[in-house]
Amino acid sequence: MTASPAGILKTIGELSVDEFMQRHWQRKPLLARAALPGFESPVSPETLREMASRDDVQSRLIARRGERWTLEQGPFEQLPSRRRAGWTVLVNGLDRHLDAAHALLRRFRFLPDARLDDLMASYATDGGGVGPHADSYDVFLLQAHGQRRWRVAPPNDGSLVPGAPVKLLARFAPTQEWLLGPGDMLYVPPGWGHEGTAAGECITLSIGFRAPSRHEFLSAFLAASADNPGGSDPRFSDRGRVASHQPGALPPDLVTQLQGWASDWRPRRSDIERFIGCYLTEPAPDVWFEGAGRMHSLAQFTTQARRRGVVLDRRTRMAWRGTQVFINGEPCDTAPHERAPLRALANARELSAARLGTVLQHPALVQRLHAWSRDGWLHLGTVQATGR
Repeated sequence: MTASPAGILKTIGELSVDEFMQRHWQRKPLLARAALPGFESPVSPETLREMASRDDVQSRLIARRGERWTLEQGPFEQLPSRRRAGWTVLVNGLDRHLDAAHALLRRFRFLPDARLDDLMASYATDGGGVGPHADSYDVFLLQAHGQRRWRVAPPNDGSLVPGAPVKLLARFAPTQEWLLGPGDMLYVPPGWGHEGTAAGECITLSIGFRAPSRHEFLSAFLAASADNPGGSDPRFSDRGRVASHQPGALPPDLVTQLQGWASDWRPRRSDIERFIGCYLTEPAPDVWFEGAGRMHSLAQFTTQARRRGVVLDRRTRMAWRGTQVFINGEPCDTAPHERAPLRALANARELSAARLGTVLQHPALVQRLHAWSRDGWLHLGTVQATGR
């Protein structure tokens, strides 16, 4: 797999990205040796141990002794000794906390941002792992430090070991096995069973993808629609009702009215599309934005942006569709002249000082960027060097 240091990947193993998508994506696993030439891990064992102690980082500790598994949720004041075998600590959302991890995740943007989820680190001592399991989403498993042995199995009925604190496949019949070293990467499609076991101390990075289920999406959509169903809001009325002799029976007129409200409700297409954009750009639940420590006035922001450009915060989710723009779960009503620069910002996650030269001629757009800066959704870029 090759790519420019900060660029999107162009090849995976010996395949172009297009060939990979046609032959393997959601079809079958692929092992890529030396997937990232010159790769350096964005995180060390010491950094992961420190991150697992923080309450703003999601972490889990999984250990196995014989056939007994245990699961603990972080933060952890102290993790087991590195000399103790058979335990794993998982740290989620590495890309939201470390610039180097965020840069690594960006290399997988040959897939839409709306599908990218996060970068998770699995630090394990010898023999550590989370057991044979299957994910409902695609995953790239990039070996960052040490070695890990992987076994994979085709999808089966997905039945789980009853009573286990982690989701262990009850029937796991691996058909392939590899030992991965630093820079090697394994792609596993949804539903495929896989088991990774540390061969000595190791770190594996998991690039995971968002794959909403129908239930998850409809639950969120209907909850949002209940808050704003559109149109008038009539209330049931039963003027003229006669006294009831069977108070425990459901009143037929009340049932009929409620049935009608349920069957007659139809969400507008524009409301659905608007919700989808908000839903797919909603930040992770544990994400909190903080505004710039030193607030710039609008005039100061404009001056600095003209010199430095702007860059999205690594936790910000931004996307566009047609004339609509969405950022961190919020829709943006845009004027025609705003759409091109905002699309460019979503695509590149930054706007250079040169690109901002024309953007800054539009006061409403500058005010929008300034507001996002105050919210911590984007930041001023670095000062660009000038030649002599």
